[in-house]
Amino acid sequence: MTQIQTSSDPETLHLPRILCLHGGGVNAQIFELQCRALIRSLASSLRLVFMQAPFISAPHPDIVSVYGEYGPFRRWLRWQPDHPEIEAEAAAELLRNQARRAMDTDPGTGEWIGILGFSQGAKIAASLLWTQQKVTEQFGAEEALTLFKFGVLMAGRAPLITLDSRLQHPPAVVDAALLSSEFKDFPESNVGDHVLSIPTLHVHGLRDPGLEQHQVLLKTYCATGTTTLVEWDGGHRIPIKSHDVDAVTTEILKLAKNAGVKLPN
Repeated sequence: MTQIQTSSDPETLHLPRILCLHGGGVNAQIFELQCRALIRSLASSLRLVFMQAPFISAPHPDIVSVYGEYGPFRRWLRWQPDHPEIEAEAAAELLRNQARRAMDTDPGTGEWIGILGFSQGAKIAASLLWTQQKVTEQFGAEEALTLFKFGVLMAGRAPLITLDSRLQHPPAVVDAALLSSEFKDFPESNVGDHVLSIPTLHVHGLRDPGLEQHQVLLKTYCATGTTTLVEWDGGHRIPIKSHDVDAVTTEILKLAKNAGVKLPN
């Protein structure tokens, strides 16, 4: 049986919940370990639930030395030419179903308020938000898979992906079958149907080799006035030092409060 998610401290069952999506070539268990400092910092206010990606993958090279024995490893999308092709609608449905099952099987009772993703998981998190936004606009909130109030996008790259076959996607948004590295049709501005208007926090490592691509997601795929940026002195990983973690968690809690979420403290 495929594991759908892991969860943080059971004492957080009553707290508002954030769905957390790991990077490509990792898995939910590893991501929970990578986020341990964030979990500790937020433990009195929010419950973090770690969702598993649907596709088996080779491990990401960056994690092998520490987490090489924590397989199997997983991915959300194709990003290497040797990854098997999958039909776009089937891939989107699989991702949606995986998210729904993760949310339905978590034993927590708090409201689902947000989504957090790292690297490829940030791309999927932003894409779920965009899909939620468009489905709500066109078909009503009752037709949306999720009703997240905000997103936390850590080292995420464009383009966004449509995850509902009912939507017609603009050129700057792709379907779930595309090999991500092949996309070249990036928009010139953050005006148009490709733009995400749900509030987002972006976390960028200033020594991350992909920083320029992360800035594209922030600057051309998110509406002006809806974003917050936290930059930290690090590479392609999750912040773990106290001052970096505090900067991120402070902004997450601000997003929650600004969205009207009642926090315990």
